[in-house]
Amino acid sequence: MVLQDRAKATRGAIIIGAAAVFEEHGYGSTSLTQVSEAAGVTKGALYFHFQSKEDLARAVIEEQHRIAAAEGERIVAEDLPALTTMILMCRAFGLQLVHEPVVRAGIRLTFEATAFGAPVRGPYEDWIAVMEQLTGRAKTELQIRPSVDAGAFARYLVASFTGVQLVSGVLTGRADVMQRIEEMWEILLPGILHEDFHEDARTLSRLISTAIPALPAH
Repeated sequence: MVLQDRAKATRGAIIIGAAAVFEEHGYGSTSLTQVSEAAGVTKGALYFHFQSKEDLARAVIEEQHRIAAAEGERIVAEDLPALTTMILMCRAFGLQLVHEPVVRAGIRLTFEATAFGAPVRGPYEDWIAVMEQLTGRAKTELQIRPSVDAGAFARYLVASFTGVQLVSGVLTGRADVMQRIEEMWEILLPGILHEDFHEDARTLSRLISTAIPALPAH
């Protein structure tokens, strides 16, 4: 058990070290020597857990997806109104991009995945599926107009968030990413809100940047 715990800790340290190097240098310019130094392990220990740089990159992406999905599941479990849940999930992902190096590295590697294999589709497909389900719920709860196509909106939302965080990363190193996510929702909401829903777009979008209590269902 002690050896298993030690191996698990070593593997975790390698992923964290790799994330730091991948985030700074990208896949192509990262060496396993840099990773072993950042993780504080020998190259032998690194090769015990990961056979190649590609294996290591995929492990970082998987860990990024696990971190993001776990927080999303926590928010969904709070059983808030569906539209509120969607906004808070975007808020949580934005905060992870600010504070979690593994998340930042995983996102960068997702964009660079063709350098070491096929495009990474799973995280996007999972996120779109969750947002499509929540959009359908929001229509039932009379928060989103019945004419809104749940699948189309989910795809557009994920694409919008991806673009917003990417441009924020290029222009400001994501220093303004939370503000840009809030702006995204403020622009999107007027086009989808149900006419009988009692909250306006500005109030809802401010969930990104404030500690406003969860909004009640309509």
